Amino acid sequence: MHEFGIAESVLGAVEKRAAGRGVSHVRVQAGALLRITEPALEQAFSMVAGGTVAEGAKIDLIVLPVRLDCRSCGGSAESTDALAACPGCGGLDIDMHGGEELLLESIQLTEEEHVPGDSRRGRGDPA
Repeated sequence: MHEFGIAESVLGAVEKRAAGRGVSHVRVQAGALLRITEPALEQAFSMVAGGTVAEGAKIDLIVLPVRLDCRSCGGSAESTDALAACPGCGGLDIDMHGGEELLLESIQLTEEEHVPGDSRRGRGDPA
């Protein structure tokens, strides 16, 4: 399952950006040609994130489409299906462009109970 390698790469980027702070949510964009499924990525990320700043973090996957250019009919389209045929003529003689991207779109940090320098001793304590 190649999602483990991808999850490890995502975790590396998350840890670098989090700089030791806890992470509660991760959002990733991946091209359709990577053939990543969200359930498999969630499972792999959960396993590799154990004991790190991202332990327990939820991960969302956005699949980026691939552009299809048909050599038979000259049509062009986008698809999130890595095994797509030309939607115009049904032909399989197509060129695919893009679809191999992997981007860490965002991370959401966990709320800290105590914020250094906060005279209120915590975010919800007005005293």
